[in-house]
Amino acid sequence: MDDANAVDVAGVPASTLNLIDLSSSDIRRSVSLLKQACLDSGFFYVINHGVSQDLMEEVFVQSRRFFGLPLSEKMKLLRNEKHRGYTPLFDQVLDPANQINGDYKEGYYIGVEVPEDDPRAQKPHFGPNLWPSEDILPRWRQAMEKFHCQALNVAKVVTRIIALALDLEADFFEKPEILGEPIATLRLLHYEGLVSDPFKGIYGAGAHSDFGFITLLATDDVPGLQICKNKDAKPLKWEYVQPMRGIHSEYLGDMLERWSNCIFRSMLHRVIGNGQERYSIASFLEPNHDCLIECLPTCMSEENPPKFPPIQCQTYLSQRLDDTHADLNVYRREGA
Repeated sequence: MDDANAVDVAGVPASTLNLIDLSSSDIRRSVSLLKQACLDSGFFYVINHGVSQDLMEEVFVQSRRFFGLPLSEKMKLLRNEKHRGYTPLFDQVLDPANQINGDYKEGYYIGVEVPEDDPRAQKPHFGPNLWPSEDILPRWRQAMEKFHCQALNVAKVVTRIIALALDLEADFFEKPEILGEPIATLRLLHYEGLVSDPFKGIYGAGAHSDFGFITLLATDDVPGLQICKNKDAKPLKWEYVQPMRGIHSEYLGDMLERWSNCIFRSMLHRVIGNGQERYSIASFLEPNHDCLIECLPTCMSEENPPKFPPIQCQTYLSQRLDDTHADLNVYRREGA
């Protein structure tokens, strides 16, 4: 099976997406399907990825347990400057031009675990994670760390197919200077049972493209994710994506768009609430902190010169996170 069809929801068209089988021995076909998806929308499904259904279900169970805690308990784990920990409702505003408050979602960031006394912890997106107490949520940390590790491995496999689709060597992105010590982040997300109203600026998550390299997304069976295959269109045309248990959705971020000189486009997407609670788990893969994001040699020519100046990964990522998240001083003043 090479594509999957979403169900039409509330009159919004459904999307057809390519399926990339990571167990397939036909690498040419996988590259062809992925390249078509990246040129078309920057969004595709990944199947036979090696993450067990039992582990995926366990992570969703544990996610629900955390978000089911009283707000006072969750706020004890409020995110820090390293973007580790809990993000409350409205903490993030992804589409400020069209949102009245912010995203009607809460989340939890988990990154690469780096001890406080490790020199790497001085970097902006490295450091120790914030973990709920084992007394309150037993086995929570173990489940998250296991899933985080396996999702990172899946993402790295996908980067090999992306490299081939860009006429690069398969291991191009696995070079020590690119993904030797990547900024890899797991984010649990919970959308309350709110009905979105785009005409009033109310969204589960505002329209945006992800900031980094690639994103791996696991969802429950509640619809809500919408994608826009042409973010330059006026007006934007949105399509629902069918939630599929056990299958990861994958979409491209802005760094890959910059790397590929807009040959591959980052995916514009949003979440529209329909009155049902919804849970999802995003795994973000970004390069090393000091990796320079600049036009790839296979993506430029005299007719198509580089469209973006080079920029360090950590600089770009920090700017985008700071632009979309609330200032932590807001919470400090509220707690004073």
